[in-house]
Amino acid sequence: MIDLQLGRFRFPPSLGRFHLSHGPLGHTTLSLTPHTTAGDEGKSKGAGVRIARYLAMAGIASRRACEDLVRGGLVTLNGAVVEQLSARVSPREDQVCCDGQAVVPEALTYILLNKPPGYTCSASDRHAEALARDLLPAELGRVFSVGRLDRDSEGLILFTNDGSFAQRLSHPRYRTSKTYRVAFSGEYSPSICQRMKQGIRDEGELLRVEALTCIRQDEGGGVLELILREGRKREIRRLCRRCHLRVDRLVRIAIGDLRDGQLQLGKWRRLTDAEVAGLLLAGRRE
Repeated sequence: MIDLQLGRFRFPPSLGRFHLSHGPLGHTTLSLTPHTTAGDEGKSKGAGVRIARYLAMAGIASRRACEDLVRGGLVTLNGAVVEQLSARVSPREDQVCCDGQAVVPEALTYILLNKPPGYTCSASDRHAEALARDLLPAELGRVFSVGRLDRDSEGLILFTNDGSFAQRLSHPRYRTSKTYRVAFSGEYSPSICQRMKQGIRDEGELLRVEALTCIRQDEGGGVLELILREGRKREIRRLCRRCHLRVDRLVRIAIGDLRDGQLQLGKWRRLTDAEVAGLLLAGRRE
């Protein structure tokens, strides 16, 4: 890209079209006509919602995936193809379409479920005997799980229709912590804690825990509390297997700072606004 240079100032063409005019006394005047793109007309700076965020709020996909839809030319705003991710939407005034279909924002829903063992966290799985989503009423509409909790495990898992929220809590970049209690059989020693913290290779992956505490140790077994930052598939079970420990029960007891010891197995509740905000902030802190 070539910049228009005037003296020691540099003006990128992306700002718009520049015009030079010469006055009668030799004065030179520079004027600018800004480019107008979909989402710019009639909106002051900062007004409305960025287009990808709007699509994610409507449950189309995660914010990152919605940005790809915009780049692919699949999104229109008031009939014009959106060319820039900076385009903004006023929900009450603008009409947005994605791949020819009108986009209508949904009311954002945030659910905490205490999943029992035996339920699969998937939108659909013909091999699953029971889906965790089926524990929630149909009136909640289209919601999906934030991450996974394997079929044989139990405990806290979130459901939402907010793609950006799910992306933030699931993406490794934000390192949202998850805390687990594990009842095990086998011989535990402090060296196991050290191995799990340093990392153990299994099936080509490096598995590790952020923190580990032995809460109880009995003859032939005990209870561990572990914190993970990047949950890989069946990570705790694989770590325990490599350390010759058998997992008898695995329960997720916290997501970030969110806990609920009163929520009965198989029951759900809505998150408060403060809990939603706390989960979003936790990713920044951690």
